[in-house]
Amino acid sequence: MEQAIIAGGCFWCTEAVFKDVIGVSAVESGYIGGTTANPTYKEVCSGRTGHAEGIRVTFDPAVISLAEIYDVFLGTHDPTQLNRQGNDVGTQYRSAIFPLSAKQAEEAEAAIARWNAENSGSAVTTIEGLVDGEQTKPWYVAEDYHQEYWDGEGQRNPYCLATIPPKIMKLRKSFQKYVKA
Repeated sequence: MEQAIIAGGCFWCTEAVFKDVIGVSAVESGYIGGTTANPTYKEVCSGRTGHAEGIRVTFDPAVISLAEIYDVFLGTHDPTQLNRQGNDVGTQYRSAIFPLSAKQAEEAEAAIARWNAENSGSAVTTIEGLVDGEQTKPWYVAEDYHQEYWDGEGQRNPYCLATIPPKIMKLRKSFQKYVKA
């Protein structure tokens, strides 16, 4: 099993998408990229900690490659919006990849280049925290109530009902071969 850390706006939305991807055995919501140790959701939402809402995806590379994980990531949110996803605005909602190794950083660069070439666009997705082949930004697991949010409270949350289904539909339409049966 391997892990990848990505941030594409609200972690509830990104988590919901990746829970439906083949080869993914776990998705954990959390915070990365900031300066405050052990930040809380309230602190991160303030935009003052420097953290992004992200997810840590555990996946089987024999089933889905890291390149495919990154392609699904870039294809199911809007990587052209700087520090924003829809109504969520602030650096905590930035589009970013936090590679765990130099190889992951190379894959991230290639994925962004592929996305730009295929979409005639310009992704603002950043590649953050890698120094000398190691991730220097610690991962902080979000509070328990954020984990598997869509499967519980999210189904009753108007924000989630408006934003998550379109992302899941994009996954099913554009990445059908990666969707769990």
